[in-house]
Amino acid sequence: MTAVEPLPALVHLDSPFINFRDFDFGEGSHGYRWIDFKRFQLPPETLDDRDVLAALIAHPQFRDTYDGGGVQGWPRHGQWWLDRITPDAYETVDAGTAIDILGSWANQHGDVPEALASRLREDVYAPISKATTRYLLGQLPEDAIHDYGPIHIDYHELVLIDRPAATLSLLVAADD
Repeated sequence: MTAVEPLPALVHLDSPFINFRDFDFGEGSHGYRWIDFKRFQLPPETLDDRDVLAALIAHPQFRDTYDGGGVQGWPRHGQWWLDRITPDAYETVDAGTAIDILGSWANQHGDVPEALASRLREDVYAPISKATTRYLLGQLPEDAIHDYGPIHIDYHELVLIDRPAATLSLLVAADD
């Protein structure tokens, strides 16, 4: 029997959060939307993207249901059972597709205020464009939904791998 080498760990850097409620929509609606980032330093070892995705899924910061409770020790991620998410659940997307998905989601209730649009350009769309590769969490089977999910109307999850910067960003855009 051969011992399986553990994957090198990602190092959690920070978790910026954009709450649409913090911006003045005037007569419009913020729709209780938000974008949560979890940013990680890639290990010094060169890993292929599938190994990097596996390291992300194994990281304790991945155990977040995005329901306000923060990261917990439970076997859930988003609205899904953690063991149902594998690197193969993520689909490669190009920058234009990723930006279109998030732009359509952000503007679904009308144009966002300029201050928010600027923040989205700088903190969301620029890193998407700069990333070496981008992955979108695909459709998971019905039995992957955990015991109290789904709680979000819209949920979009992107993983951005930036090899020159040696970073990975997990970006979740959703509403309550």
